[in-house]
Amino acid sequence: MTIRPIRVIGDPVLRTVCDPVREITQGVRTLVADLLDTVDDEGRAGVAANQIGVALRAFSWRLEDEDGTGTLGYVLNPEITELSEELQEDGEEGCLSVPGLWYPRTRAAFARCEGTDLEGRPVVLEGEDLVARLIQHEVGHLDGHLFIDGLERPVKKRALRDIRERL
Repeated sequence: MTIRPIRVIGDPVLRTVCDPVREITQGVRTLVADLLDTVDDEGRAGVAANQIGVALRAFSWRLEDEDGTGTLGYVLNPEITELSEELQEDGEEGCLSVPGLWYPRTRAAFARCEGTDLEGRPVVLEGEDLVARLIQHEVGHLDGHLFIDGLERPVKKRALRDIRERL
């Protein structure tokens, strides 16, 4: 099991637009295994490849079900194919790459992303609330964005001050 260290704000790889996975190599298989191991660590819901230093379009997730079991998965080359017009405005959001800081962030209430697995089979992840937030957050990472980029102006100002003071 390889739990990779998480890159934190200030690391240029987090601002890199990730390249598509064009070929399934042993390196890509190792990346997926590391993403799954890394996200399966306590307190994590999603990890994008650039958060562990690899600028490829891939992310992993771990979502807890109501019965206490979890869903662990990954997607290569994810693209958001649907976002609702309805918004979730009251959710606090945090990020492993901006450790210990949480801020209110407006996101679409529903999101759907599509990509593939290591065998080229389609992968669809869709949902509301936390799932929608996770999809938008992780695909944002792969596009070189951090969740703080979309904060409302006064909240973003506070977040940047907090980041300078803490990190």
